[in-house]
Amino acid sequence: MRQDGPTAAAERGRRVEADELLLLVAGGDQKAFEELYGLVSGPVYGLVRRVVRDPAQSEEVAQEVLLELWRSAARFDPERGSALSWVLTLAHRRAVDRVRSARAAGEREQREALRAASPAFDHVAEEVEAGLEREWVRRCLNRLTALQRQSVTLAYYDGYTYREVAERLSLPLGTVKTRMRDGLTRLRECLGGVA
Repeated sequence: MRQDGPTAAAERGRRVEADELLLLVAGGDQKAFEELYGLVSGPVYGLVRRVVRDPAQSEEVAQEVLLELWRSAARFDPERGSALSWVLTLAHRRAVDRVRSARAAGEREQREALRAASPAFDHVAEEVEAGLEREWVRRCLNRLTALQRQSVTLAYYDGYTYREVAERLSLPLGTVKTRMRDGLTRLRECLGGVA
């Protein structure tokens, strides 16, 4: 059989005292709340501090728990456990809520910072700009000779190699290369006005 030492007896005495005080607090006894506060504030702060870690926030959460204790003491049921266990359960829940809330706020701030850092994309402006560029390229292509335009179109729009363009047009490869070089030079000069 296990022998209770002085520490176990003192702990059991504190539990019984906390149970009795909490029942008095449930009836609105302010003096009992002062005594209960003195009894549980240390363990409440210690538990909250281990979960929250930040000393200032831990103090704030501990105060919230003790205020909740005053408001909700009537919900305590001694049949379901000790007052100290009930109070520490309140403290743990509140501390975990604070950590989750802080984490969610940090994630929201991070998402917002990323959103603010990336420039807004204006689809309409992009489409208008692309349309204007296409029109400018068409105008510049129309300034080429028919042979230059045909060679450039086959190579850049249809994806043929210089050799394939020469075969399709039944021309020597050197002639196609010259047309392409001259056509691209004229396009570059014409498109220089776009930039």
